[in-house]
Amino acid sequence: MTAQNARRIAVVSAGLSNPSSTRLLADRLVAATIAQLAEQGIEAEADVFELRDYAHDITNNLLTGFAPPALESMVNTVVSADAVIAVTPIFSTSYSGLFKSFIDVLDPDALTGKPVLIGANAGTARHSLAIDYAIRPLFAYLHAEPVSTGVFAASSDWGASGDQVAPLGERIERGARELAEAIARKQPAASADPFDPANYLGEGRSFGHLLGGLAGE
Repeated sequence: MTAQNARRIAVVSAGLSNPSSTRLLADRLVAATIAQLAEQGIEAEADVFELRDYAHDITNNLLTGFAPPALESMVNTVVSADAVIAVTPIFSTSYSGLFKSFIDVLDPDALTGKPVLIGANAGTARHSLAIDYAIRPLFAYLHAEPVSTGVFAASSDWGASGDQVAPLGERIERGARELAEAIARKQPAASADPFDPANYLGEGRSFGHLLGGLAGE
């Protein structure tokens, strides 16, 4: 498969610090997914986005209903990718406000049918269930297709001993394998123009609808 026809993975990291364990987890997930696809003879490329770099644009989009060019370009890349890896820190038992604000600027149908690998991190493993009771329902509402395994990393997972469930590396490999299998089952989206709104909005729907979400209110 040529690079032109490579599968494209959009990686969204909602970490606030630099560097962040959220980005570290995102990098490991995408590396493992690309490796899994390579074992199946499928070439893949990844676009990694740090939401903190778009925080002001996301806020302006929510307030005005219009996306600045940088945010518009980023969202185009995410919604036209073959799959999404989404990783958020857990604050107050749920996804971060920045992560939810990004989701709020997407059209509710923009991720329909798209394979998603969910990742999350927090200081303690007590927050591990947030993937299933908070983040997974969010993507279900968007009609995306999250893979069965969500990968949670507590602070202890980055140490030598890890936690008492399965080592983080094993969970990453399992989630990556499931995402790679989901990508392989679908036709590549690389032939579509990521900047043509008709490819994911349908005729007659505007960028404002995709990125504003508020235009009809």
